[in-house]
Amino acid sequence: MRCWIGVASRDHVKRGVAGGFCQTDHGKAWALKKMQAGDRLVYYSPRTAIHDGDPVQAFTAIGEILSGEPYAFDMGDGFVPYRKDVKFFPAEEAPIRPLLERLSFTSGQKSWGYVFRRGFFEITAEDHAVIAAALGIAQ
Repeated sequence: MRCWIGVASRDHVKRGVAGGFCQTDHGKAWALKKMQAGDRLVYYSPRTAIHDGDPVQAFTAIGEILSGEPYAFDMGDGFVPYRKDVKFFPAEEAPIRPLLERLSFTSGQKSWGYVFRRGFFEITAEDHAVIAAALGIAQ
């Protein structure tokens, strides 16, 4: 099992949770191909909406990747992103600030938000456990 963080606005994360899917990197398939059934995915939302949203700076969803390959989904107006199915767990949002010194990828980092600019990255099982606990999930 590998653990991942995806970065998306809260409104996009909510759509994915409601539909049981994830998208990353504006719908490109490269990151989805890295995830395998049984892997864990946590979403971090910097803002409520992609462009002009209010700050959130919280982990907003957590789930388990289901089997199957990434698939294209026509959202209309010529936008056909790739998705992967996810079983999301009921969770409360968890603000990141109380966790900054407990996570290996932010601890001691003055510019801790920079790591999230990648949009998608792997984390340790220990970091995942810290985030899951903050979200109210026992893993």
